[in-house]
Amino acid sequence: MGLGLQRKMLWSGGPRLVPSLLLLLLLLPEALSAAAGQASAKSKRPKEPGENKIKPANKRGKPTLAPGKDRDSIATVSKTSSIMMQVMEKGRFQKPAATLSLAAGQSLELRCKGNKIQWHYPEYLDTFKDSRLSMKQHDRYGQLILVNATAADTGEYSCWQQVCSGYVCRKDEAKTGTTYIFFTEKGELFVPSPSYFGVVYLNPDREAVVPCRVTVPSAKVTLHREFPAKEIQSNGSIIYDIKRGFVYLHPQLDQQGVVYCRAEAHGAPQISIKYQLLYVEVPSGPPSTTIVASSNRVNGGDDITVLCTVLGEPDVEVEFRWIYPGLKDERPVTIQDTWRLVSRGLGCTTRLSQSVLALQDFETIDAGYYMCTAQNLRGQTTVATTVQLS
Repeated sequence: MGLGLQRKMLWSGGPRLVPSLLLLLLLLPEALSAAAGQASAKSKRPKEPGENKIKPANKRGKPTLAPGKDRDSIATVSKTSSIMMQVMEKGRFQKPAATLSLAAGQSLELRCKGNKIQWHYPEYLDTFKDSRLSMKQHDRYGQLILVNATAADTGEYSCWQQVCSGYVCRKDEAKTGTTYIFFTEKGELFVPSPSYFGVVYLNPDREAVVPCRVTVPSAKVTLHREFPAKEIQSNGSIIYDIKRGFVYLHPQLDQQGVVYCRAEAHGAPQISIKYQLLYVEVPSGPPSTTIVASSNRVNGGDDITVLCTVLGEPDVEVEFRWIYPGLKDERPVTIQDTWRLVSRGLGCTTRLSQSVLALQDFETIDAGYYMCTAQNLRGQTTVATTVQLS
């Protein structure tokens, strides 16, 4: 077929190519415009000359959850992670384990991340205001340093971030750290005690602890009664906690008496101090208080006394406050507070606390109500009596 004939067929529409070709030519500009618009939407800003078109590799990706783990459990683990670090030799750091064993004579340095760190450490260091212990708050962490450690420093060391709003502060439970440290010292299997004899109160409604703590975690510790001499078995009601001592879970009356502990490590035994176990009859609560006057009707010029008495737990201190008619006129009175342990019933021990108000040369302004308020850690009780002029 000649060239002239081909042109004639194309324009004459013989094989019907003309409409298709025209339609293609008409739609081509629109298709190109749509493609350019999509490319513009994907890249809103123009590329700068020489800009690297490779995506940066330091972009954080979403964490992959392990089988059986959900997002809540991962969040919980991250929130309760320890903020405590132990400073090692040559400036190295490591997170301390739940328990550590260090030799006496070493220095200890702990750091906790935060700008308002509070510390807890064995009471022994606070009681004697030990200069070997120092704490400092830096911009980003709190620091605790203990030099020349001894067996008596054995105990729990913990820290937490303090969150304050004005004058009100609270502990941030999500930012804490803790470790229990054994300081081993030759000849000291037991953590030394400041006294040679201890008293432990057996209260029926709470645990009692005989604080036989050791400095060597592997030591075997047993509890013994002095009379009759025998070993006290841990039968479920008494357990040994290496951080606390022997714990009486449900104290009973027949468990009172004198006991001691025996520890053995590396073939060397040692005996602890002795502990007097006293059973307590009085239940926990605000003071049980009574008040009585030497006389409720007196003559002018007489002397009177008013006695306020509390029967309570042996180891719970009681404070007294008085309000009396002559207080606003600053009438001179004498107030004396005393306490002692007494036995009641079947060998039960109770703390008897008393406060005595004494007034001489009774006058008209002294007549009226005498009120005594007794307070302990669990509350307060107010009682009153009247003294009138005859």
